[in-house]
Amino acid sequence: MLEHGGRLRAAVRTYQIPLERWLDLSTGISPFAWPVPAVPAAAWHRLPDDDDDLESVGKQYYGARSLLPVAGSQAAIQALPALRPASSVGVLAPGYAEHAHAWRRLGHRVSLASAQALLADSDLFDVIVLMHPNNPGGECFAVEPLLALHQRLAARGGWLVVDEAFIDATPESSLCGYAGREGLVVLRSVGKFFGMAGARAGFAFAWDWLLDALREQLGPWTLTGPTRHVLKLALADDVWQAGVIDRLHRESARLARLLARHGLEPTAGTAFFQWVCDPRAAHLHRMLAQRGVLTRRFEMPPSLRFGLPGDDAAFDRLDRALAGISA
Repeated sequence: MLEHGGRLRAAVRTYQIPLERWLDLSTGISPFAWPVPAVPAAAWHRLPDDDDDLESVGKQYYGARSLLPVAGSQAAIQALPALRPASSVGVLAPGYAEHAHAWRRLGHRVSLASAQALLADSDLFDVIVLMHPNNPGGECFAVEPLLALHQRLAARGGWLVVDEAFIDATPESSLCGYAGREGLVVLRSVGKFFGMAGARAGFAFAWDWLLDALREQLGPWTLTGPTRHVLKLALADDVWQAGVIDRLHRESARLARLLARHGLEPTAGTAFFQWVCDPRAAHLHRMLAQRGVLTRRFEMPPSLRFGLPGDDAAFDRLDRALAGISA
């Protein structure tokens, strides 16, 4: 299994700092979580009901014609490679490593490349996988070039797979509304924007044949009854959504300014995190961890991803930790 952010208990063991004394900035999950209400007992007692209103509420939120609820976008990432014959797959790098891992594991030929190379050399690939915005690289793409890329791939039976796990704060850039077109697959995660990573919930958007094949591959009851109940409410709460979008952008800009003051000018970022390429990344990661601040370290290129501090006290703590390192 690949390593991910959020391995806080491992940091507790390594650095011998109690769990409650950590500031965990390693995941990119919004710290401004949707306020989950009490879940009715019936949601726990009955099998999940696929005929509830979740899909219709989801279609309205995402602006999509059809969708499939999945146990986090990770479930779809692992299932998609089984639905194609052996293919040449280009995956955006650096980026979310599970994509390349899943395609390689099923025997596909995987090449890691920059966004520029993937767009320029699309004829080399049967499948192109983009993260939009990218994690951790922060690359974003205009809709029209992506649709043109999809058209080139689809004309010869290829796929464009777009992982939009971090796009909820910029919904106007999403391709969900186009995902009924054959050859276009869009993946969305609920965990990042709604701050509900523990729900393990997301959606896949594609043409009917692929959604049916994914449904068959994943089997029944992809989401639990309590998760379905909560998602219907969260996806319909447009007042909360508008407020948290503004807050995410403000706080991400605030984080970028804080890092820059300490000589860590962000290389890129999104509304959910800031990414800093620095040859000292391993040292900085260790020094921050010794002060109880957990970041996500990447080896290639050497870099750190900083998730958003959740309040003024968390910002102050990060500020003090960075000052202590540079002192």
